[in-house]
Amino acid sequence: MSDVAISFELNGKPHKLTVAPNMTLADLLRERFALNGCKVGCDEGVCGACTVIVDGASVSACNTFAFAIDGRSIATIEGLANAGTLHRVQEAFLESGAFQCGFCTSGMILSIATLLAREPKPDEATIRDWLAGNICRCTGYRQIRDAIERVMHDAPAEALS
Repeated sequence: MSDVAISFELNGKPHKLTVAPNMTLADLLRERFALNGCKVGCDEGVCGACTVIVDGASVSACNTFAFAIDGRSIATIEGLANAGTLHRVQEAFLESGAFQCGFCTSGMILSIATLLAREPKPDEATIRDWLAGNICRCTGYRQIRDAIERVMHDAPAEALS
């Protein structure tokens, strides 16, 4: 099969390029843009390490074909900060020590930012359901929950644009 031409917005910047029909979004981000915050853990879309935001929704980049992002807006952990200022969820992770090895951190932060942009004060059950697709292999869940509480008590999370 021949390459597919796509155009999309990545972290606020427009891009046009061609991709192989079997290239995943994770491979595109890592290989063509050197955006390595998108980790490939399970390569099956169940661990959450590859989470990115596509048109405001959390998506597993490891099992999303790159051609599927044509005409869409993608946000990665590298694009979450605004003009050098960390996003409030990133700050809360630092303040709460909500990371150990760091492998899950990008996916966790993007999932939480997406949730809080939609629902600034979610209940415990909603948070648990939302993060069910993000696995921390170091079991740092208490600190992650502390970071979420910190953001919820400070102010509503700003929507990703």
